[in-house]
Amino acid sequence: MHALGEECPAEFFRTIVEALSDSFDPDQAAAYEQLMTAWIPPRARVQPRLPARVDKVYVLSRVTLGADIKITSLVLDAMKRRFPEAEVHFVGNRKSTELFAADRRVIAFEAQYPRSGPVSERLKFAKDLSAGIVGSSSVVIDPDSRMTQLGLVPVGPIEHYFHFPSRVASSAGNLTDLTRNWVKSTFGVEGEAYIAPEAVDPGVAGSFAAVSLGTGENDSKRLPDSFEWRLIELLGQRFETIWIDRGAGGEEARRVTAAVEKSGAGNKVRFWEGSFAGFASLIGQAAFYAGYDSAGQHAAAAAGTPLMTIFAGALSERFRERWSPSGRGDIQVINADQSAPGDVLRLITFRRR
Repeated sequence: MHALGEECPAEFFRTIVEALSDSFDPDQAAAYEQLMTAWIPPRARVQPRLPARVDKVYVLSRVTLGADIKITSLVLDAMKRRFPEAEVHFVGNRKSTELFAADRRVIAFEAQYPRSGPVSERLKFAKDLSAGIVGSSSVVIDPDSRMTQLGLVPVGPIEHYFHFPSRVASSAGNLTDLTRNWVKSTFGVEGEAYIAPEAVDPGVAGSFAAVSLGTGENDSKRLPDSFEWRLIELLGQRFETIWIDRGAGGEEARRVTAAVEKSGAGNKVRFWEGSFAGFASLIGQAAFYAGYDSAGQHAAAAAGTPLMTIFAGALSERFRERWSPSGRGDIQVINADQSAPGDVLRLITFRRR
């Protein structure tokens, strides 16, 4: 195993090593930790404690946008409540920090985790990050971040470092509930998932729908092209305007554009081609959201927007249970692995705000 070392290809690390922890299977999570000893020597666990006075709280990003809405935002909310006089820093890349740009209590601490780099770069990132988190009155909250290799490389003052081991939680439940329970048991407060991007004017009168057909380049989450254009057609029958995220361009933009053209609803469609935070603002103002298992569903759930999400290609039933959106609004999760594409359309229910 130690022969892996620095020669481990980034693709192997991402698709094999990281996949072990993402399964939410305790045995596979243990295998992940065992594999990581090729780069990280095992260390003795330290029981964290709060300092007498807390001046700064650093909350680490989960690196992906959906997880930062579903999990990290709940932690941010709880830390603002628990430490009303402290500075609350959100440590993440710009795409993630933009999701809370309108929240004046949250200070952006921009840090770009190298997801595609060699293992040495990932570990150096944690070392450099740790050097920037100083002070005897500082606290670090790690919601099982890639930045620390899921808590294997703590950052900041070790005695004030709190790690939420989300991937080894043995109890059943949604990640939103698991995070809320951990925060309450650890800090004595509750939190709620939320988004606070800078507001974007939708530029339309009346209610509108928001749609994202992105899957993070994971085609197993998709249904056939015929489903996508028929979904847009269906939404066009119910809404005067449909805002659709065209993603970062490339194949997703081509696919979305083709679906709109075939749907016959092109005169009602507006394409979003900006930041995800900007689209999240539109989702928060929409009367209805539809999409695949992606960050958009969590933005809708956090904003209280009625939503329909298509869950296909889940690694396991536990994975689906963990990652299904959870929030204040009306939420419909359709297991597309158990339904034909045509049947999925018939299952959709529309409940506006």
